[in-house]
Amino acid sequence: MAETTVGIATNGDGGRAGGAPRATTAIPTRVLVYGMAHEDGLIVPAEVLPVAEACGQSADQIRSCLRRMVSEGLLVRTGRGRAARYEATEQGLAQAGALLERTRLAYAQDAAGRGWDRQWRLVGFAVPEGRRSARDAFRERLRVLGGASLQGGLYVSPHPWLKDARAEADRLGLADQITTATTDELEIGGERDPRELARRLWRVDELAARYDDFVTQFADVPELLTEMRRRRERLPDEAFLPGALSMAVAFGACFEDDPLLPPELLPRPWPGRMARELLVTSRRLALATRATHGRPALFRSFDEVIESLPF
Repeated sequence: MAETTVGIATNGDGGRAGGAPRATTAIPTRVLVYGMAHEDGLIVPAEVLPVAEACGQSADQIRSCLRRMVSEGLLVRTGRGRAARYEATEQGLAQAGALLERTRLAYAQDAAGRGWDRQWRLVGFAVPEGRRSARDAFRERLRVLGGASLQGGLYVSPHPWLKDARAEADRLGLADQITTATTDELEIGGERDPRELARRLWRVDELAARYDDFVTQFADVPELLTEMRRRRERLPDEAFLPGALSMAVAFGACFEDDPLLPPELLPRPWPGRMARELLVTSRRLALATRATHGRPALFRSFDEVIESLPF
C-alpha cells in the first residue's frame, strides 16, 4: 500500500507548530481516500487530489489506490478524467460503516463507564479444508468483531456479537457449520476472574502500552493549538490536513487492534480512553484554529459520530 510520512501541524520551517519537535507517521493512501468520502460513499478525485498534494502524495498514487479499490470490489467508477466519480459498493459501505460503529461503541462505553452484562458469547466452527478461504475469511471477521481464540475453531467475546457472526456465516455459506452459545461462567486453565481472563485473551497489557505511546507522542498537541488560538494564529490546510491524518493514522494503528472490551474488563485508568479523549480534543481545537472556514470532507463522518454522542 502506498504511503507517505508527514509531520503533525507543521510550520513553514518544517517543524511542528510552536517550535516543538516534529513527529512523523506513515499515512496509507487508502486512509486518505476514505477520509475524503462523502456521507453516501461518493469519492470525487478532484476533491481528493489537493488534499493528497498537501500530504505529499502524488496524483498517480491516488489513482493507483482507486484502481485497486475498484478491483477489490469496494468502489465502482463512473465517468472519465475530471468527471470521474467513484461510488462505494455494498461491501465498501459495510467496511466504512463498521469503522464508524466501532467508533460509536468506543466513545459510548467511555461515556457510560460500563458496557458489560457479564455474559460471554462463544462461536465455534468446523470448516473442512476444501473451504479454506471461507474459513479464513470467517476467522478474520471474528477477529475484527473483537473475538479472541480460546482454542482451534472456538472464539469468545463479551459483546453481543452473535447476530453479526451468524450474518457473516450466512454470507460465506457456513451457516450449518457454526455453533453459538452464551454463558455467565468461563474458566480457562483454572482462572475464572473476568478481568484476568480478558488480560490473557486479548493481550490487554500490550495494547495499553501502545496507547500509552500514542498519548506520549501527541500529548502536547492540544497545548500547542490552544496557544495558537491565544495568539490568534491560524492553521493553514497544508499543515492541518497532514497533521489530522498523521494523528488519526497513529491512533488507528492501536484502534484497529482494540477489541473494545467493556470498561469492567479493563485496568483503570485505561490509556485507550485517554487516547480517544486526546484525539477528540485535538480534533476540535484544530478545526477551531483552521484558517479555512467550514468543515473539510476529511473525517466528516467521524465528526458526526462524535457530535451525536451525549457528552
